[in-house]
Amino acid sequence: MARIVMKFGGTSMAGIERIRSVAARVKREHDAGNEVAVVVSAMAGETDRLVGFCREASPLYDPREYDVVVASGEQVTSGLLAIALQAIGVRARSWLGWQLPIHTDQAFAKARIGGIDTEALNASLASGEVAVIPGFQGVSDAGDGQGGRITTLGRGGSDTSAVGVAAAMKADRCDIYTDVDGVYTTDPRIVPRARKLRQVTYEEMLELASVGAKVLQTRSVGLAMKEQVRVQVLSSLTGDDAPAADTLPGTMIVGEEEIEDVERQLITGIAHDKNEAKITLTGVPDKPGSVAAIFAPLSAANINVDMIIQNIAHRSSGSTSATDVTFTVPSADLPRSIEALNQARGEIGFGELIHDTRVAKISVVGVGMRSHAGVASTMFETLGARGINILAISTSEIKVSVLIHEDETELAVRVLHTAYGLDAEAA
Repeated sequence: MARIVMKFGGTSMAGIERIRSVAARVKREHDAGNEVAVVVSAMAGETDRLVGFCREASPLYDPREYDVVVASGEQVTSGLLAIALQAIGVRARSWLGWQLPIHTDQAFAKARIGGIDTEALNASLASGEVAVIPGFQGVSDAGDGQGGRITTLGRGGSDTSAVGVAAAMKADRCDIYTDVDGVYTTDPRIVPRARKLRQVTYEEMLELASVGAKVLQTRSVGLAMKEQVRVQVLSSLTGDDAPAADTLPGTMIVGEEEIEDVERQLITGIAHDKNEAKITLTGVPDKPGSVAAIFAPLSAANINVDMIIQNIAHRSSGSTSATDVTFTVPSADLPRSIEALNQARGEIGFGELIHDTRVAKISVVGVGMRSHAGVASTMFETLGARGINILAISTSEIKVSVLIHEDETELAVRVLHTAYGLDAEAA
């Protein structure tokens, strides 16, 4: 007998027929003798609909009331799944975030889980019930008179809910069912010969998620790594007669110690992200503190800066020297970034602000990079050979990222996938 958390996304819950299909899949795990908790998302498109209502009611809505509204989508699907399970002879009940409870901080609309009380959940599982839990939501801790209010974990937060529940109940694994059947070496829509990976380390998945891979929410991977929760990515769109999850060919997200021959595979995957914007400040005074003056207002506005390039200083008017500083921010944060920088223009002393949203970030990721030289040079040579200009570069221990023009994204992904030997053999 195993303890398993099964998480189903919005596509899996999009309508009664799909909910019945999910119920049948849960029943197979339960009938196999496993203790099962299920975490569900709202129906596909439902959260967007609810967000739209909030914006229509007031552009400056109260985030506390926003959370009350948008959390209702998961309440609907958790209740419907419990009903569907009962209809096929499975004892089940739904547990809302405040009933367990799932404790969070008071960062409404982007709350973080602080802890989960599992006494009632454990009793439910021990009695043979399937526990159905709405993802994405929790309840704020007491403080400043706001204790006990509904909170949500941010978009994609159901993945984080599932990993958090799995950690709290000490589950053997957390199965994430989505509309893809695993983690691939890159987007199969761009590279048809991309290979599905049998195993990926937490660190690799965290890097891939943070640089554009859409399979798992970044926070959920970070939590899984911290709590050492084994996560399996599977497709929920296989037939109703699909075998139990532990016999399906999905992708396991695990610790590096579980990976066989971790040094054999140089690069694990290639990700791309077009949600980047490039900002260049010209004529920044070349003196101590100038760079800090640029990024302090961005930090105060909670804007994440990624790639940073500072050019060699050149003489400006008179005897003073100046430099140009280029960096990237999420494209959604570009207007706020421009506003923050213009407000601080006097302190920074830059000449001109130039921005460009027609860029994309391409990243190669792999723990094998720790013990192999030449990864970056292969990337640069491959892109150069195809005439793709590199606008910025950033690196970590297991990642190299470059910024290029967005029109060259698909070409860059394809040629790099081939250059690193990731193409699957033709059938």
